[in-house]
Amino acid sequence: MSGGGITEAGAAGRIRLRLYVAGTSPRSTRSIESVRRLCERRLGGVCDLEVVDIYQQAALAAADGVVAAPTLVRLSPLPARRIAGDLSDERRVLDGLALKGLGLEGLGLEGLDVPPAASGADRRETMGGGGGER
Repeated sequence: MSGGGITEAGAAGRIRLRLYVAGTSPRSTRSIESVRRLCERRLGGVCDLEVVDIYQQAALAAADGVVAAPTLVRLSPLPARRIAGDLSDERRVLDGLALKGLGLEGLGLEGLDVPPAASGADRRETMGGGGGER
């Protein structure tokens, strides 16, 4: 799987996201639709999204520390952030991605209550009803 309309990953001032899904299950399809909608509506064209099927690219999932799907990983800007589980609530996803204060003003993110990143360490969050698909 690959994200349609992906622009050059890692370009300055861009948000680079990787969405891990488990095959073509209904939950995977909903997650892809939710994250694409969020990128289009809330992230104003500054988002590069890559969709990865954990069944086809297990080594990449392991390298990113992904153990459940769906999992959304913010690869850049650093530090990386992870959100696993239900990705349909835009506000919770945006909060979990910790985009506030990253120089992305004007995207409607000002009202988000996002704690500062902890000493550059990778922060992992789990959202939604328990674990993801395996």
